[in-house]
Amino acid sequence: MARITKFELAKMQRFQLHDPIDAKIFAHEYDGRKLIQISTYGRDSRQEPGKLSQTIQLDEEAAGELFQILRREFGFK
Repeated sequence: MARITKFELAKMQRFQLHDPIDAKIFAHEYDGRKLIQISTYGRDSRQEPGKLSQTIQLDEEAAGELFQILRREFGFK
């Protein structure tokens, strides 16, 4: 579980496509700040399918940074 404060675009030596999973997005306000939380859940093939696996949180600044990266890489308008 982590709150991301900065993104750095990097290159990978070896890339592997991961299995698809489900995710839920939660919008929260904490100490007057808006936060987005993304929680992912285990694959059906795991010992405990559907169990919470990873959670990341983004504040407005980090979300804006990610938005700029997504816009540039995918051509979003």
